Amino acid sequence: MSHDTRQMDRHPIGGSSFALELADVGRKFGSLVALEDISFSVRAGERRAVLGANGAGKTTLFNAITGDFPPTSGRIVFFGEDITHLAVHNRIRRGLRRTYQKSLLFGGLSVLDNLYLAVRGVMDGRFSPQRPRPDDIASTRARDLARFVHLGERADMPVGDLSHGQQRQLEIGMAMAGAPRLILLDEPAAGLSPAERTQLVEMLNGLPGHITFVIIEHDLDVALKVSDKVTVMNNGQLFREGTPDEIRNDQDVQAIYLGGGTR
Repeated sequence: MSHDTRQMDRHPIGGSSFALELADVGRKFGSLVALEDISFSVRAGERRAVLGANGAGKTTLFNAITGDFPPTSGRIVFFGEDITHLAVHNRIRRGLRRTYQKSLLFGGLSVLDNLYLAVRGVMDGRFSPQRPRPDDIASTRARDLARFVHLGERADMPVGDLSHGQQRQLEIGMAMAGAPRLILLDEPAAGLSPAERTQLVEMLNGLPGHITFVIIEHDLDVALKVSDKVTVMNNGQLFREGTPDEIRNDQDVQAIYLGGGTR
């Protein structure tokens, strides 16, 4: 097939039109090979889905990109800059954001407080002890983000009182703090109701066009509705790449989701 990984386009590393470039990225944990020779590129403004059965290496790939578990081989380039060995906080300052499978929220604080902390965390002077004012830039931006993720009416509610779906919405709002250039979304639809999944699709499709995102998603229907291009992983390797329609109709991809072997 034209979208078999053996026939994928190989783009020059460091090209200015690419938000993210991976070249032969690998990750080992002792003798376990979790990622092997991962190479693909995501154009600026593109929405890419990364699919695969549980254990295929998707979250490990995100961890390599963000630096939580840096690659043991290969290169990662972010908007033309080699970030392979860059510290996590420096990747964040360059505009790389992510969400996690498990919520990392301050449950005892309000929605607005969580968003305010996210905004302040990527600003200059973020360690200043000054108390927030209702009219300062960070507070204004936090309220804007609350409205964008449909939590404006719940801005003062404790996060612990939100539904699971609303907490996932809040995580996306926090990932948008500052000036994100690329957001990595790790299974944002996990545990959502059908209605919440529909709202998630609308929210992701409503993100500003200049924001690139890569989404890991086990829900094939959600992933294909929000992506321009799809990469499928299996056993820590790239398996297929193509358009949503190509992937939807690929019998080998369907076999993976119906129980093909994975690491």
